[in-house]
Amino acid sequence: MFIELDLQSETPIYAQLIDQLIEGIASGELKPGDPLPSVRRLAEDLGINLHTVNKSYNLLKQEGFLQVHRKKGVIVQPDGMPGVTEAFEEKLRQQLRSLAAAAAVRGMSEEAFTQESRSVYRNAITNRGGEQR
Repeated sequence: MFIELDLQSETPIYAQLIDQLIEGIASGELKPGDPLPSVRRLAEDLGINLHTVNKSYNLLKQEGFLQVHRKKGVIVQPDGMPGVTEAFEEKLRQQLRSLAAAAAVRGMSEEAFTQESRSVYRNAITNRGGEQR
């Protein structure tokens, strides 16, 4: 599993970690039932505080992406990923609204914004072998 954090970014480290783990699941790099490193191990590997990893894992567990077992440790949800909920759709609309506004202020056309959005979505679900899931 390859995780690259930008310690200089304005995006909190726990949020970067969440995003990259979800991207790993979407791309197929992380499959249902795959084990993840322990909180302590991942924190050491990334050189970050273990509470940061713990926060990321707990939020992903609450969202239904991960399971935490006493014996198995942390694993990617083996029983299917969470579906689209009203709360998710609202969060998505808020984030897209902000990005669309920033794009418009910078002079990006609706067509270019739509095309970029489509490209990002397709790249998110394309696994390393180039096949779409």
